[in-house]
Amino acid sequence: MASEDVKTSESAVSTIVNLAGEAKLAREGVKAPSYAILSICKSLAAGGVAGGVSRTAVAPLERLKILLQVQNPHSIKYNGTIQGLKYIWTTEGFRGLFKGNGTNCARIVPNSAVKFFSYEQASKGILYLYQQQTGNEDAQLTPLLRLGAGACAGIIAMSATYPMDMVRGRITVQTESSPYQYRGMFHALSTVLREEGPRALYKGWLPSVIGVIPYVGLNFSVYESLKDWLIKSRPFGLVEDSELSVTTRLACGAAAGTVGQTVAYPLDVIRRRMQMVGWKDAASVVSGDGRNKASLEYTGMIDAFRKTVRHEGFGALYKGLVPNSVKVVPSIAIAFVSYEVVKDILGVEIRISD
Repeated sequence: MASEDVKTSESAVSTIVNLAGEAKLAREGVKAPSYAILSICKSLAAGGVAGGVSRTAVAPLERLKILLQVQNPHSIKYNGTIQGLKYIWTTEGFRGLFKGNGTNCARIVPNSAVKFFSYEQASKGILYLYQQQTGNEDAQLTPLLRLGAGACAGIIAMSATYPMDMVRGRITVQTESSPYQYRGMFHALSTVLREEGPRALYKGWLPSVIGVIPYVGLNFSVYESLKDWLIKSRPFGLVEDSELSVTTRLACGAAAGTVGQTVAYPLDVIRRRMQMVGWKDAASVVSGDGRNKASLEYTGMIDAFRKTVRHEGFGALYKGLVPNSVKVVPSIAIAFVSYEVVKDILGVEIRISD
């Protein structure tokens, strides 16, 4: 099935061609409302499927990463990727490996759908403005412009679904031995609103926004730039008839994910810790300022950075990096490939000649 999808009439550079085509139609005043609505729906569906499939595939590593990020430094239960996964399996069973995955999928499907759709729309607008400014109708997006489009898409998608991510983080760190405060996503949302107020749903939002710029921006920029370079240079016979294979797309996605997550990871750790502040049952999860094992309170992002480094060292900003590195490569790669394959199946394209 994958080989049949790859051999469809859409080329690996369809995204850039489509954006240029839409910009041309816009300049000529051509309108196709029925196509536009259908294209939007298909892009949203493709993005949603890509997000759901990729996150489910790496759900155990995602949960372990969050547990390592926020665990009590005075009571280490998870000490490494292999040991951590074995501990979860021993204490919580198979279901424990996927705890919080339902909430994560409920969040990531709309998040990915909005992110991919926003990226295409932002790219289209930026490309149009860039072509207008340069006076070159054949101009293409530069890596810097792609970075900007990716950052815009990430901020929009993250902000739209942040409350779901916040409660997902809390549900994920609950274990068999911890008091169960949340029975599910909706119960968690209502409980946080009732006990902590609406602002609590956006705890950790600022480092998330800052982290989106290098993370999502570099993901899209590196991925698209690698694709263009491979198509133009055709190294090692990786490109046939201007088409990238699924394996090559996976490699591009893996490289993009590795670069993005490495740059932005400390902000992700701070975001998770800030999300735990105010949760009365979080003391058993996040605690420890020296000898005093009371849970830490953060007044803001800078304070969270300062206290984390002071009490646990600079290395604490990279807790969970190993399982995150293991899971982010296949996760990002599968997301990009799934998105493009679903787009090919649905026939998301621009027809300029009609």
